[in-house]
Amino acid sequence: MEQIIQKLQHRTPSPIGMNEFVKYAVLLPLIEKNDEIHILFEVRSFQLRRQPGEICFPGGKVDACDRNEQEAAIRETCEELGVEKSSISNVFPLDYLISPFGMIVYPFVASLSRSHLIKPNHEEVAEIFTVPLSFFQQTQPEVYHVHFQAQPEPNFPFDKIPDGKNYRWRPRQIEEYFYYYEDKVIWGLTAKIVHHFIDVIRSE
Repeated sequence: MEQIIQKLQHRTPSPIGMNEFVKYAVLLPLIEKNDEIHILFEVRSFQLRRQPGEICFPGGKVDACDRNEQEAAIRETCEELGVEKSSISNVFPLDYLISPFGMIVYPFVASLSRSHLIKPNHEEVAEIFTVPLSFFQQTQPEVYHVHFQAQPEPNFPFDKIPDGKNYRWRPRQIEEYFYYYEDKVIWGLTAKIVHHFIDVIRSE
């Protein structure tokens, strides 16, 4: 029993299977533009194999060289926007997202100064644009649902579980948020992070 207690007493809980998830970190950049706060977005390069043309925040995979997720978000932002680390300040974590597709995404919000010096890396970024923060504060996103259906593999041992092939799997769905600003469609994880950020700054 003592050995069991020693194993358990100093553990920090985390999601089961955490080591199997791929970790990503992104930064929601706030800039001052026309005497107003804006959120900066990227359009992913159309040459990329994964999600070309998607609207996103600067960010990427957390590498072994990164001390933590925040450092990864800042590093990726500097690489993608061509900015100096010193231009990024007031970095704060938002709630992280666990994706049903084997990813954990760690979002951070930060102030980005000297935005006129941004030089996007066009191998990764097709363009950048900004949206006034007030737009998101005044606009509710459209919400749609994506449903997932359980499909056990052919050799699944139905005879070992109650009700066999008639087992009632729990239905699963995820919400997808959509914001429309001018000709831009902001959706998916990016829209979900924006929506969460707006909830955070609205809370008392």
